[in-house]
Amino acid sequence: MNCKCFVLLVLMLLLAATCVPAQTFRGTVLGTVTDTSGAVVSGATIKVHNIDTGLERTTQTTADGTYSAPKLPFGKYTVTVSQSGFQTSVTSGVVVDVASERRVDVVLKPGEVAERVEVTGEVPQVDTTSAELGGILTSQTIENIPVNGRDYTKLIYLNPGVAGSPDQISDSPGSFGEFSMNGSRGRSNNYLLDGTDMNDGYRNDPAINEAGVFGDPATILPIDAVGELHVLSNYEAEYGRNSGAIVNIVTKSGTN
Repeated sequence: MNCKCFVLLVLMLLLAATCVPAQTFRGTVLGTVTDTSGAVVSGATIKVHNIDTGLERTTQTTADGTYSAPKLPFGKYTVTVSQSGFQTSVTSGVVVDVASERRVDVVLKPGEVAERVEVTGEVPQVDTTSAELGGILTSQTIENIPVNGRDYTKLIYLNPGVAGSPDQISDSPGSFGEFSMNGSRGRSNNYLLDGTDMNDGYRNDPAINEAGVFGDPATILPIDAVGELHVLSNYEAEYGRNSGAIVNIVTKSGTN
């Protein structure tokens, strides 16, 4: 390999390392802040407050009026935007799900910072930031669903595009997968628990609530410990690894 090819290879590796985001189970609140004339407002202070836990993230809008508050645990948030010469805007009921992006665009009105404009009610839940498909089951939904054996894997079958055998043990004879997503093999799925790989190294089944390769009892995940279960298809490149579904599970945590 000559010197020119070596330098080109190094540059390609560096670009690949910097351009691919890591897979996540956290959510993001993002948006654009403008004034009533449509001009962007830079330097505005953004506070994203978790109603249940009291967690608060603070950031500012950039030169183009945009902002982003990443790595947020799932839950309900209040987004407060303030800037000198404008009334403070408060948007409540912003629901952040597992590995989701929630857009909250704000229009600031001229006035004193002490004056507040409050927007109550839930923000529209149409995701305009990605092309991902799938479904999300929240803890409230899980608590009210009668599930055979109280096994979280049965919840996966409630999502569109999921198919399996009648006994829900394998998607097809000889495949040994839990389920098939949009026709992919059952061994082509990727299971994550709180952002950590939990795939069985032999059959690529979930390593939790399974007997294991040699029939040894495995770790048990009670269904009541599941905070949210997100099954993704047509997902972003940040996940990779498999061509089937991404099963992203987040366990419950305490509140204030």
